[in-house]
Amino acid sequence: MLRDRTAGRCLTAVVVSGFGTSALWLASGVWVKDLTGSDGLAALCMLAMWLPTLAGPVLGTLADRHRRRPLLVTLSLCMAALLLTLCAVDAPSELWLLYAVLFVYGAAGTVHDAAESALVAGAVDRSLLGDFNGLRMTADEGMKLLAPLAGAGLYTAYGGPGVAVLDAASFLAAALVYVSLRVREERPAPAREGGRSATVEGVRHLWGDPALRPLVLAGGVTMLCAGVSGALTYAVVEDLGHSPAYAGVLYAVQGAGSVTVGLLSGPGLRRLGARRFAGYGIGLLAVAVALRAVPYDPVAWACAAAIGVGLPAALIAVLTEVQRRTPGPLLGRVTATANTLVFTPNVIGLAAGAGLVELIGHRTQLTGLGAALGVTAAVLLGQRPASADRTEARSASDASPA
Repeated sequence: MLRDRTAGRCLTAVVVSGFGTSALWLASGVWVKDLTGSDGLAALCMLAMWLPTLAGPVLGTLADRHRRRPLLVTLSLCMAALLLTLCAVDAPSELWLLYAVLFVYGAAGTVHDAAESALVAGAVDRSLLGDFNGLRMTADEGMKLLAPLAGAGLYTAYGGPGVAVLDAASFLAAALVYVSLRVREERPAPAREGGRSATVEGVRHLWGDPALRPLVLAGGVTMLCAGVSGALTYAVVEDLGHSPAYAGVLYAVQGAGSVTVGLLSGPGLRRLGARRFAGYGIGLLAVAVALRAVPYDPVAWACAAAIGVGLPAALIAVLTEVQRRTPGPLLGRVTATANTLVFTPNVIGLAAGAGLVELIGHRTQLTGLGAALGVTAAVLLGQRPASADRTEARSASDASPA
């Protein structure tokens, strides 16, 4: 896959821009905490960046109204310029600017992800889409392990403006990579319908596809359970007899598992197909989440690694199947809609888990979550694949390089 110049450059852009994004995620909350001393205001940074995802079906339509490569270049340059305005934030009274930039950041990121997915689907050989998405997951997880440390160090030395400049530079570098891409894109046909009708068309395609609908629903349930489980992490750490900082060790082990599955997802998808690949991943996740209730360090480490493998497997399968089964003119809005349906439950789960942890013991919750995930995996694996699924799997296998 790395011998494909287009795929390699797209992956480079993901790594570069993802580094700056991961650094800003950490630094923005610390920045607000230092200026105000408020945990609630610091948490609003994450909310501001996540909130535009709810409008994914609408924002994704923008990715279908324009050629994707010029759109990615424009978005990257605009975000680089917008981030530089954060250099003016140095007092609590100016935090409105930080929240506004983070909100626009989230909206631009939603359009960016949709356009990038559509560009990759049209430029990379279909048999390599699973490999690309797996390597993208590997790159994302690698950035989550490295970028926060770099962002924390830069924040300590230069404050929030230093991290904003770093993120702006990463967007500028990504824009240069997109400019270097040599892809042929047809100019999108003029829209024949209003924005609402165009958005509904994407939702209709996603819901009407017999292979995509169960995958996306299973992905949403999986992320809901993962959100609740994630909110219980500090309770699990306390049960193990460690300080809260020990959660960082478990997250690092989970990240290592995600890096591993990213490298193996291409061959796995070609051999198993998206439905079974996702089903086995969710099944592994079910076992790992349930066993987190066991207060024993080796079990906790093994569960963290298994969660790192199982959860990304479902996400990679959903994205790859959306790319394979969606016509190019619809791919932006369908990708954004799928992301909304899959990732919104994760935030709901985090909020629910935070509220339930004081009412219901974490061991009981983890056992119940494991059972729910097990049922989800069984339902997905028990479905009879459509003929189109079998044809797709054969085509991908035949086209895979030796």
